[in-house]
Amino acid sequence: HVLERDVIFILSTKKQESILKRSLILKLNKVTGLERYNIMRIVTWNCNGAFRKKYSRLKIDDKYPDILVIQECENPKVVKYPLEFEHEYKYKLWVGGNKNKGLGIFSKIEIIENNWDSENLKYFISCNIDNKFNLLGIWSHQADSPTFKYIGQIWKYIRLHKNNISSKDIMLIGDFNSNKIWDVWDRWWNHSDVVDKLNKMNILSFYHKYYEQEQGEELTPTYFHWKKLEKEFHIDYVFGSEKIYKNLQNMEIGQYDNWIDVSDHMPMILNMNFILKK
Repeated sequence: HVLERDVIFILSTKKQESILKRSLILKLNKVTGLERYNIMRIVTWNCNGAFRKKYSRLKIDDKYPDILVIQECENPKVVKYPLEFEHEYKYKLWVGGNKNKGLGIFSKIEIIENNWDSENLKYFISCNIDNKFNLLGIWSHQADSPTFKYIGQIWKYIRLHKNNISSKDIMLIGDFNSNKIWDVWDRWWNHSDVVDKLNKMNILSFYHKYYEQEQGEELTPTYFHWKKLEKEFHIDYVFGSEKIYKNLQNMEIGQYDNWIDVSDHMPMILNMNFILKK
């Protein structure tokens, strides 16, 4: 028999042991009386508008991801999505100033909105996933602020909700519109300042940990300005608690040739090991 404690121990090892993990998943699913161990797929993507016409591109191995964090998508309460999408994603949260372009979280798994007040900072959605961890969806915006635009919005939000962010297991996912390369020497809300604040709360960047790269030295871009291959930047991120990172099986970023026809951003795809209730 496979004991739950043995599974948890194995599943917290290095990503090179993914084959062994898959074997344990099959064994554990046959054990009665235990929760079912599954892969939770999470995707964040700035779809560059008209998501209702593009969502099918996110179907992987004939299956849609469990959780989507989508920037520049339509308000599902106002704009009609295809019936297939409505069937796949029962739980939906959205915020934005334009019915055609906002921040949305779409989930097959039960999510409950945390109702953390954004105080007009743009744009953030906080929610709880299956009573297991918090997820903060982000679309960092200029917000008509000459001083605190983009990363400044995130810096302010983290200050506003420091206790909420630091007290529970959490993932911060989305389009930050920021990178260390744009740090300004006499500004205290730079990208590096935000990363440092999160690191002090034991919240780390999954991409940089997984691929062993430094901030500002990313080898894989997530955004192509004006869709130009030579204008590449890394501005989309997934941050999370160390405990959640241990559940990361693998992650990847979409390739230019496969996605540039529908968006200037590449999707970031994460496969997570979580124990899900039957």
